[in-house]
Amino acid sequence: MSKAPTPNWRLSGFGDEIDPDPTVQAAVLLALGASHIEVRSAWGTNVSELEPEQLSRLKDILDAKGLQVSAVASPIGKVDVSLPVDHELERLRRIITAAKVLKTRYIRIFSFYRAAGRSAEEIRSDVMDRLAALTWLAEDAGVVLLHENEKGIFGDTPERVLDIMRTVDSPSLRIAWDNANFVQVGVKPYTEGYALLRPYLEYFQVKDALAATGEVVPAGEGDGELDDTIAALRADGFSGFASLEPHLASAHELGGFSGPVAFGTAARAFAALAAKNGVELS
Repeated sequence: MSKAPTPNWRLSGFGDEIDPDPTVQAAVLLALGASHIEVRSAWGTNVSELEPEQLSRLKDILDAKGLQVSAVASPIGKVDVSLPVDHELERLRRIITAAKVLKTRYIRIFSFYRAAGRSAEEIRSDVMDRLAALTWLAEDAGVVLLHENEKGIFGDTPERVLDIMRTVDSPSLRIAWDNANFVQVGVKPYTEGYALLRPYLEYFQVKDALAATGEVVPAGEGDGELDDTIAALRADGFSGFASLEPHLASAHELGGFSGPVAFGTAARAFAALAAKNGVELS
């Protein structure tokens, strides 16, 4: 009997967690064995605000290094749900243009914050209307939106993420799974969320956290059930992107930072877990 092939996941990472300069971002990611980069900002400017000439320059830098773009890590939906839907539609149009220049079909999004005192149930209808409109725009443009389960937004628990997926019901809206973010809202990611959400899981963001404090730690050092998640993804035949988002030095509303040394620590921790589970990274 022939041996089953070893699964290969394409390794990526948030370049701006390494350094503001894309040249440094690319060099570090390549040194860590990555073939892709996830673009959130360059030269300290969010991807939603990069000018055409900056996008062209960024693409030239990545091409020269031989690094491809796994996704555009946009801030879409990381705003209060009370803003008009056109606010995010206009930003998404800019992000779609950036994704086309950078040659990626994936755009990460979120499902909106709410004002203090408002419940998730109160904003559900507004959230679904906005996500549906964003997804229709994505469908027309031939891109896929990846919803990240960020803490504090509507879709921060497995049940509400599932609600989003079933309600919008489009192949142009899928899940960017983040173990650490689930931990930070009191969820055991694999135990309580994996079976529910696996049919929609298309992108794996690599981050771990401690349940007691919410502190982000390297993969396998927290309560994010990374080992179980990786083993399950391998068994399920997952063959997509694994994107490092360590947040080991700082975190803020629009992202986080690690620096080259801490980013390397996070990459090696994840590589060890992947190897343990028989997954190759490239």
